[in-house]
Amino acid sequence: MELSVVVSTLNDREQLLSSLDALADRTPPSTELIVVNGPSSDGTTGVVRERTDVDVLVEISERNSNVSRNAGLRAATGDIVAFLDGGYAIEHSWYDAIERSITDGIDVVTGPVTGGETDRDLRTPRTIAGRSVVHFDGDNVAFDRTVLEALDGFDEYLEVGGERDCAHRMAGLGFDTDWDADMAARCEVGTDGGQNDRDWGMAYRSLSYRLAKNYGPRPTVLARTIGSALRDGASGVRGVLAGNETPTGWLSDGTDVVTNAACGLRDGLYARYTDRSSQRNPNGLSARHDRAVRVYDRR
Repeated sequence: MELSVVVSTLNDREQLLSSLDALADRTPPSTELIVVNGPSSDGTTGVVRERTDVDVLVEISERNSNVSRNAGLRAATGDIVAFLDGGYAIEHSWYDAIERSITDGIDVVTGPVTGGETDRDLRTPRTIAGRSVVHFDGDNVAFDRTVLEALDGFDEYLEVGGERDCAHRMAGLGFDTDWDADMAARCEVGTDGGQNDRDWGMAYRSLSYRLAKNYGPRPTVLARTIGSALRDGASGVRGVLAGNETPTGWLSDGTDVVTNAACGLRDGLYARYTDRSSQRNPNGLSARHDRAVRVYDRR
């Protein structure tokens, strides 16, 4: 197995070093290691360039995980490409789990991340418009390269939820996803142990965009978006009553949800008719070649 690992990082130098140390210790020397950085301001570039185990360092200027993934994919040469968040350290069984799944003919394999928070069930398929969709963790996942080529990488319109859009498109193309408990990583949380507040506007722009792009103007698209908004809105009301949230904040979040959901729906329908192929990805890997500000390649 020729494995390329794309590690995305942004201002988390110390966590990145732990991630790279684990990769160096727990993967074969033949593993191609690509770090996509940026735009960091904590000295990440210098410490990565000093390491002899990093084959390629790609500097980008955009705070978009899908741009980062596509930049790393363009630099990768392996027939298997894994994506890992720079704050994650792989466990000893991680590499073997990927190799086993790929040998068994699995197209995409993902696994658990301990120490962080997640609201996703990655093992239960969801049926949408008659299509069975299996989600995966975009920060701990490995692809057969042919899958990424068929998808044209990730959709760079999306600032969040790019892996979910990818899962919908994979299901449409008939690729399978496996969840392996041995493909485990641990989240190296920050010193305060905190989590970033959710950007509700971006979350709903992503939701309506990917549903509209992949399924068109179906009642299912509106029903899922509205249903999700109502559930989250009710949860927000409970937060206000419990004193965990202010009425002003709840109203502001609700306005962001409505505005961004409408924009996502419009842009998703436009994207669907811009790319009528099975890829459904007008903003993919082949759409641009100027992602990298600078590339340091030791190969």
